Amino acid sequence: MKRWTARRVRALVRHAGPTSLIFRRRLALIGGATIVGLVALAFAWAADEASEAFARVATANRYLPLLLTPAAFAAIVWFTRLHAPLAAGSGIPQVIAAIKKPETADRALVNFRTALLKLILTIAALLAGASVGREGPTVQISAAILARVHRLLAVPMRASVLIAGGAAGVAAAFNTPLAGIAFAIEELAAAYEQRMTLLVITAVIVSGMVSLGLAGDYVYFGSVAAHLTFGGAVMIALVAGILGGLSGGLFARLALGAARSTNRITAFARRRPVSFAALCGLVVAAIGTATQLTWGTSYGAARAMIGGGHDTPLWFGPAKFVSTLATSVSGLPGGIFAPSLATGAGFGNILGWFFPGSQASAVVLLGMAAYFTGVVRAPLTAVIIISETTGSRGFMLPLLGAALVADASAQLICKERLYHGLARNFADKA
Repeated sequence: MKRWTARRVRALVRHAGPTSLIFRRRLALIGGATIVGLVALAFAWAADEASEAFARVATANRYLPLLLTPAAFAAIVWFTRLHAPLAAGSGIPQVIAAIKKPETADRALVNFRTALLKLILTIAALLAGASVGREGPTVQISAAILARVHRLLAVPMRASVLIAGGAAGVAAAFNTPLAGIAFAIEELAAAYEQRMTLLVITAVIVSGMVSLGLAGDYVYFGSVAAHLTFGGAVMIALVAGILGGLSGGLFARLALGAARSTNRITAFARRRPVSFAALCGLVVAAIGTATQLTWGTSYGAARAMIGGGHDTPLWFGPAKFVSTLATSVSGLPGGIFAPSLATGAGFGNILGWFFPGSQASAVVLLGMAAYFTGVVRAPLTAVIIISETTGSRGFMLPLLGAALVADASAQLICKERLYHGLARNFADKA
């Protein structure tokens, strides 16, 4: 039996005590993930309040958004370009770009000040009725928080830290821990590494426990008991996968084209970004004023369609597609996760009219999975996030079939994955 001498105790303290690298690394991960959970919950509450505040204004003054939204778009883009140019867009491309140079990432792409401004500007965009979500910004702010905590505790920065931060953000934003892990492996990480996996799982569990403890065990879109016959599931998944993949791929191609192509429209956008943002805001305002359904994330409309309601008009999906695209290319800070899920629900609502004998909720979920996969090209993440946000875990096989077909179909329209294509732009800016 080994004797616990003073020398052995001192060696143990040096190796794993409060001043050791091992202790500081664990403290940075657990402490950072706890902060991520708290910030994600606060951000979710603020985003919901902002969306509801705008809805009240738009209901009381139907035509006011025609002035308010374009002016707000111009002001937000002006402020973003002046004070936080790397805060524009979703936030996920910034994290993907930062992973390639983790040592300096917290000074630019996942800088804490930039990410904090992104959070504030996204709330401002929701107050203006922009078709944005909070999930992409949550990924960027989460990665920035973990990076800042590691820097404060003098822990060396690694790419796995940023991946874990982004995964924790997704898990806390939707209360979907499995989707956080899938997102990290499928979208953020270039390779499956054991150390990265351990960091991701730890960060997701801690942030998820914080979210679960404070917000309760809620299902984002409400529980859905989706079911189809075998033959119906195969047919609808195939049709949804083809059409959803093509339409999602079209969104990705247009968004990438706006960011990287050279033509009259993009030349005007780069030369007069504030004026272009105002025009985009006018498009969003015109669609929102005409429909009263496409403002913000369109969570209410999506939940109604997922619940099997037939009150949502068939034109909602195309209208939301245009509104989200106009918001995305305007240069506003804000994500496309939630708006894309709502657009996908609208696409599934259209499919429901071609399969009247099938359960409406099931068809909507298949359309949602297909379109979302077509946009982000992450089929595993799409399936898990939809199954967790709707409680339809028994429906995962048809969802996976639709997502895999959509992934293949989307490549016919846009071969490059949206977030990775946009990441190259941010890497160049940084």
